Amino acid sequence: MFLPRGSSLLCSLRQTRFRPSFAPRLLSTRAYDPLRILFCGSDHFSIASLKALHDEHKKRPDRIASIDVVCRPGKRVGRGMKQIREVPIKFVASDLGLPIHEVDTFTGWQPPVYPHGPINLIVAVSFGLFVPPRILNGARYGGLNVHPSLLPDFRGPAPLHHTLLAGRTTTGVSLQTLHLQHFDHGTILAQTPSPGFEIPNPDSCTVPELLDVVAPKGAELLVKGIQEGLFVPPHRNAGWYTAEQRDLIHATKIKPEDKHIDWATWTWTTISRRERVLGPLWSKSLVLGESSGPTPTFEQRRVILSEFEEVQPLKGSEAFALVPGLPFIDGEHTVKSDSGKGVYVFTRDEKLVRIHMMKVEGRPNTDAFRAALKARMIGSRTFSSHGASFTPFHNPFN
Repeated sequence: MFLPRGSSLLCSLRQTRFRPSFAPRLLSTRAYDPLRILFCGSDHFSIASLKALHDEHKKRPDRIASIDVVCRPGKRVGRGMKQIREVPIKFVASDLGLPIHEVDTFTGWQPPVYPHGPINLIVAVSFGLFVPPRILNGARYGGLNVHPSLLPDFRGPAPLHHTLLAGRTTTGVSLQTLHLQHFDHGTILAQTPSPGFEIPNPDSCTVPELLDVVAPKGAELLVKGIQEGLFVPPHRNAGWYTAEQRDLIHATKIKPEDKHIDWATWTWTTISRRERVLGPLWSKSLVLGESSGPTPTFEQRRVILSEFEEVQPLKGSEAFALVPGLPFIDGEHTVKSDSGKGVYVFTRDEKLVRIHMMKVEGRPNTDAFRAALKARMIGSRTFSSHGASFTPFHNPFN
């Protein structure tokens, strides 16, 4: 076809020819076969992604032909281990009418094969089990994962907890490929734009509140990545967050020891933040044994502390501030708002904290003062100063 010099169509073709590499033309949807997805999930974060994929399946069956759901089997809980607690995603998958496969190990397990073809894409969101190379290599398009952080920051199984523990005010979500050997080391295909989105009320935000924010954003990122065919090789790395911007944090699994108060080093900010994010914290103390006989015997037990409150120092209590973690009783109700005797302790930065609730290991949760009395945790000596009296415990929390 001959085009005269200066024609608008020729100019348009020239502009297209010399269009830079970042032009929208190269970001168009990649072609791919109808997807037969094996979705691996467990909790509320993964439920949002499953629902979004199911909605896309209903709207565009030419893009998503089918979805099978893999989840962990229910676990026995409660007294006598008679009750079975199912993973939340199982109920949602059942309501959506999706095939469910309960898998506690991939050893010896094969994905389903249907008349229209085998599974060709694995999607794992907050699953907990590592999807082995055998299954990933068996899917034509490999695997995808949605992670609630700006990878590579907060790699690991507890990104929401560690984001809040670190005091971050912004975060994001990432869409990555599933790596053949390691969790959270795949190619980042899409990510929340810099600098991320704001965490609502970061000084008081809890994990469930942050989950309500990141879950729909992760689901949206996943569906958009499906629509654009970002999983089709060759993969383009879209990650922008680098180690130079901030020290990277590994979001390790939350363990009971993470709730063990280190009175020698933790400030009040650390203690209050950990209680907000992780729940009740604990220390150890000497308590009266269950069968003490004529001579009382004391045992070291775990003491769970909850419902902390920072209060103004009591008159004459300054001496206790020299020993962080030394609990004591206010014997004269010198805090006007108190309705009874309270259990107090100073932190490393000399903040006075009242403990409202206390649970001695093996005993019910109750008012901290009552728990201390019943467990004989209170010492026999009383110190008086400025008209107020203070009774220390037998030993410091540790």
